[in-house]
Amino acid sequence: MSNFKAIFDTYNWDTTLKSIFDKTTADVKNALEKEKLNLEDFKALISPAGKPFLEEMAQKSQRITKNKFGNTIQMYAPMYLSNECQNICTYCGFSITNKIPRRTLTDAEILKEVTFLKKKGYDHILLVTGEANKTVGIDYINNAIELIRSKFSNITIEVQPLDQKEYELLIESGLYAVLVYQETYHREAYKKHHPKGKKSNFDYRLDTPDRLGKAEIHKIGLGALFGLEDWRADSFFTALHLQYLQKKYWKTKYSISFPRLRPHSGGLEPKVTMTDADLVQLICAFRLLDENLELSISTRESERFRNHIVHLGITSISAESKTNPGGYSVAPQSLEQFEISDERSTEEVVEMLKNNNLEVVWKDWEQFEKV
Repeated sequence: MSNFKAIFDTYNWDTTLKSIFDKTTADVKNALEKEKLNLEDFKALISPAGKPFLEEMAQKSQRITKNKFGNTIQMYAPMYLSNECQNICTYCGFSITNKIPRRTLTDAEILKEVTFLKKKGYDHILLVTGEANKTVGIDYINNAIELIRSKFSNITIEVQPLDQKEYELLIESGLYAVLVYQETYHREAYKKHHPKGKKSNFDYRLDTPDRLGKAEIHKIGLGALFGLEDWRADSFFTALHLQYLQKKYWKTKYSISFPRLRPHSGGLEPKVTMTDADLVQLICAFRLLDENLELSISTRESERFRNHIVHLGITSISAESKTNPGGYSVAPQSLEQFEISDERSTEEVVEMLKNNNLEVVWKDWEQFEKV
């Protein structure tokens, strides 16, 4: 297949969802007994039939994670550079329809934010912007990476999808990874939630990980925004996308994130509720599907939930996150993209992890020689 879209177009959403709900207790037991799972096994583990086996799934997920990653967990911090955006997204506080003050950080303000995060110990950073090509396009993003590349061993971005040559330029400047969430793989629902702006192009966004693979990025992060559509079907298509990419771009590493819809300025309510137990089931299913996969949980989730999930498959976690540009030290009162749930300080989260007998990893390797 030339790209993932060719595979994706062979699937039907409703048929896929029905096949998940049709999984039986026997299918779940069979999946739990296997060492190497396929996508049909994954369907069984995320199905309603899998719910009674959550404890068994959690125990197996914990064993696999410990055997592969040890008693460690990676810390990272998001840094929002701009809330400028040209898209309408029904679930996002940065949507162009929200009449809010817009802010894009200057070089001096970026460095001030960096100083705050470095004092906290962070060496892995996630740069985030809205999608506004004229204000925070490729030149702005490239400048930000070059500005801070000597400060961090790992720089990741979550910005608008770019062309292959643009990714190649950013990789040359010091980019390590890109997070690009499809939001939902339900084509009609996607259009409903993205009625205007470049992000409304479903196929261009779907093709983004292929462009990243061709650009030979070090790591690609995938995920769906749970709440827009049924989480089970979206999770299956995420797993389908993942396995396609792993086979075609086998030199690249991969991660999965699990964002649930959170309150924001637009006030969209979830169409389908994903409970805490559902999310635990999904995290364990991904770990059983792939023992090498990096799984990340953010401050979208509650303090209580994050305290309990750190042993069950998660390999990276954020803390003290601010989802507004300059939120750490420059403009703490500006609009957030969404409300965070776990508001503990970095030090408090680190203490929690240590109390769970986990070693906090700030830097796992040096990508570039610092200058």
